[in-house]
Amino acid sequence: MPSTPTLALIALGLVALVAIAVRVIRSLRRFASARTLVRDRVGDGVGLLKARSAALKVAFAARRHPEQARTRANPAYDRRGGGDRRITNG
Repeated sequence: MPSTPTLALIALGLVALVAIAVRVIRSLRRFASARTLVRDRVGDGVGLLKARSAALKVAFAARRHPEQARTRANPAYDRRGGGDRRITNG
């Protein structure tokens, strides 16, 4: 039968395709788990940097002269309206 070699080649091709697909899927799973781990660690590092930066801004604002305290580094400064939100007795 002349179609037997063709069917054998098709079956062999399908087996090879399934084997390659299984390896690719495994590699993608490992890559996804590594990507998640890296993203979490980088996110934690970025969060820590933001917190440290905010703490430094507060510390610098506390050390400034009251006339210089009306800057964007002062958390009491209203950035939207440009006014100071601190409550004064005057």
